[in-house]
Amino acid sequence: MEIFHISAESYPMAKVGGLADVVGALPKYQKKAGHQVQVVVPCYDTKFKNENKFESVHTGNVSLGNFNFPFSVLKKTTDDLGYELYLIEINELFDRPNVYGYEDDIERFISFQIATLDWISTRNTVPDIINCHDHHTGLIPFLIKYAYKYESLRSIKTVLTIHNGLYQGWFGFDKLHYLPEFDLMHVGFLEWNNSLNSLAVGIKCAHAVTTVSPSYLNEINFSANGLEPLFNSVRSKSKGILNGIDFEVWNPAQDKMVVENYSIDSISKGKEINKEKLCQQFNLDSSKPLFSFIGRLFEEKGGDLLPQASALALADNFENLNILILGSGNAEIEEQLLQLKNEFKGNYNVFIGYNEELAHLIYAGSDFILMPSRVEPCGLNQMYALRYGTIPIVSRTGGLRDTVIDFGDDGNGICHDQASVDDICYSINRALQLYEDKENFTKIRKSGMETDHSWERVCQEYIELYNLIIKKNEI
Repeated sequence: MEIFHISAESYPMAKVGGLADVVGALPKYQKKAGHQVQVVVPCYDTKFKNENKFESVHTGNVSLGNFNFPFSVLKKTTDDLGYELYLIEINELFDRPNVYGYEDDIERFISFQIATLDWISTRNTVPDIINCHDHHTGLIPFLIKYAYKYESLRSIKTVLTIHNGLYQGWFGFDKLHYLPEFDLMHVGFLEWNNSLNSLAVGIKCAHAVTTVSPSYLNEINFSANGLEPLFNSVRSKSKGILNGIDFEVWNPAQDKMVVENYSIDSISKGKEINKEKLCQQFNLDSSKPLFSFIGRLFEEKGGDLLPQASALALADNFENLNILILGSGNAEIEEQLLQLKNEFKGNYNVFIGYNEELAHLIYAGSDFILMPSRVEPCGLNQMYALRYGTIPIVSRTGGLRDTVIDFGDDGNGICHDQASVDDICYSINRALQLYEDKENFTKIRKSGMETDHSWERVCQEYIELYNLIIKKNEI
């Protein structure tokens, strides 16, 4: 079948979080399974865009009310990503380095969706499936069904995959005229709580809705930033499919971003060498257990808990552990984390920002990864950590609940029930005790490396879902 994935992010073109990793990997494995797969993302001014070659395959014009924006569709000239990558180039809106965070984000992503459908409607063939990702593409199922200009696309089945339901793409009725003309009797599909809600539109109009873990599907029925009744009403066409990770990219035996490659049989030596390099880089003692955090510094990820939890854990166990943090986000949290560097020099360090190569080295060189998330629809960091023999310390929420089992229950990690400073510190103390039990510590590490979170398995679940809605219209 022919499948289009449409997203605001896709690694390596543009990455802010896990959305990019998923859209950069799932299509590759769907193509390996014998399907024709395209990925469509906006053309940001990124390093990847500037270092690769693209050819223009289509040009057009997007109208948002009285505003007109010329656009081009650029195709990557080589297929080294494992799928066809297309960029929607709208220079007045997307020729910027960042993916999000601009005052005209609504205009940017509405124009992206319209340009994408304008182009698809000119092609000789119509795709079987369009898989939309998050609210940035949530209008597409509605436009395919009801916009007059896309009548030729009515046969396409649409799937909306929700990576994070907290962000919904709200905008006012004053921008309704941005959308291509449709019969106003269908305007109710666009409205939720007296505003236009892009995520709600996609949920209502897509033939199927997926979340990135089974537990997250259950959670959003009770906590979805105002969309709880809607999620409950579409439960019959919803499915939770746990994300995978790309074993070709995240493979300690072949990873070019780490100092020493290793397998399950050489885990102790391999991780020791990577840990020594990492600790040398950040002025830490490699003889001590290393706890790390990689991610966005926001309350959603438990980032606000890290300064106090780190300070308490280090104060209580100053001679026995190191903490390293890689992330960015809330400026106040960043400042609090930076202030700890002077107080706990030699046992603590922080890198504000994000660096892909450093992230790989942290997974390879750390003993434990902290994930005290309040909300984690799936989570990929714990899967990366397991793959590299690094034990995840997680709160029981969303995909973390589905992927990490406490070692006290013969599992592969350390779990706590609440996203709180006390729970983090208690789990760190448990981890320190586990670290001293070398036989059990090594056993749990190896168990994590053996866990199958490959995309091959996940890919098949998506294909089965696609086939089902093609046959039945909805699941």
